[in-house]
Amino acid sequence: MNSSISFLHNIRTDFRSVIFDLDGTLLNTLDDISDSMNTVLKEIGCPVHSSDNYKYFVGRGIKHLVERALPPDRRDARTLERATERMRAVYHQNWDKKTFPYPGIPGLLDELTRRYVRMSILSNKPHTYTPGVVERFLPRWTFAAVAGSKPGVPQKPNPDGALEIVFAQGENPSDVVFVGDTDVDMETACAAGLFPAGVLWGFRTGEELLESGALAVFDKPADLLQLFQN
Repeated sequence: MNSSISFLHNIRTDFRSVIFDLDGTLLNTLDDISDSMNTVLKEIGCPVHSSDNYKYFVGRGIKHLVERALPPDRRDARTLERATERMRAVYHQNWDKKTFPYPGIPGLLDELTRRYVRMSILSNKPHTYTPGVVERFLPRWTFAAVAGSKPGVPQKPNPDGALEIVFAQGENPSDVVFVGDTDVDMETACAAGLFPAGVLWGFRTGEELLESGALAVFDKPADLLQLFQN
């Protein structure tokens, strides 16, 4: 793909609000997730996976991650419940060991701040972790909302979490960009009526993003700025 590809004619360049996915979009969290889940798998005598495999396990919440990581013959309800709880505990101890902002993200957030673009974050990471992760790795920037997965609000790709952020800020969904790296993010944006912008530096491919509804796909963080020029 080219460094930045628009799949709309006359694409808007005057957006003033953006909701970011977190893992795979702002932060590279993959090694801490894979190390934690592999620790759990070793404890219960299951084979471990490479980091590349985990790119396709993440995105739909911790229970889905654990289910995908377990061998098919170990996905009974009891094992899944125990492994999920153990994963929560292990990740709680390891979430900040290897995680870092992707190259170019600090500059992007600086420039969006300079342009007075309202920034928020919506993740399927448990909400018990999400604000702390943002505070630890993205402390310089102000986010209007930071939300993870929590009881009472369905996870992405259900649009409720995104719309809760949008309506709390008094915005129209069509005036908000949703930026993410997976099919889940693009499906969320489309379901909520937000502008779906996919990024290629995260966990998934451009083909997946396009098939899931992305209207623009970007290769570098700075390329996103063309949506916020006016």
